[in-house]
Amino acid sequence: MKKVLLCAFNGEVMCFVHGLLNALDFAERGYETALVVEGSAVKAVSELASPDHAMHGLYADVKKAGLIHGVCRACSVKFGVVDSVEKEGLKLLADMKGHVSLARYVDQGCDVITF
Repeated sequence: MKKVLLCAFNGEVMCFVHGLLNALDFAERGYETALVVEGSAVKAVSELASPDHAMHGLYADVKKAGLIHGVCRACSVKFGVVDSVEKEGLKLLADMKGHVSLARYVDQGCDVITF
């Protein structure tokens, strides 16, 4: 089975939305798909978690599908969104000096796509 890791770094919500769209697309095409959230993209989680946000439904679909593997702990601390991430029930990842280890996913056979 093909494996893909989508790694969001960009904090612009519309950029993050394209990551969500691609996560669903890869999963629907049969890829083992994981999305991790790093850098300033951690801020997009709390924005999209709001039911009032136009893209909330898409975010909720990706979350419900279990495609969001986790969110960077160090970046969540830096941007002050740890509480929001935890409230969303998303896993905080910190296996590389507080950040997400992309090498771990490569070791598991994932192709890594960053945005």
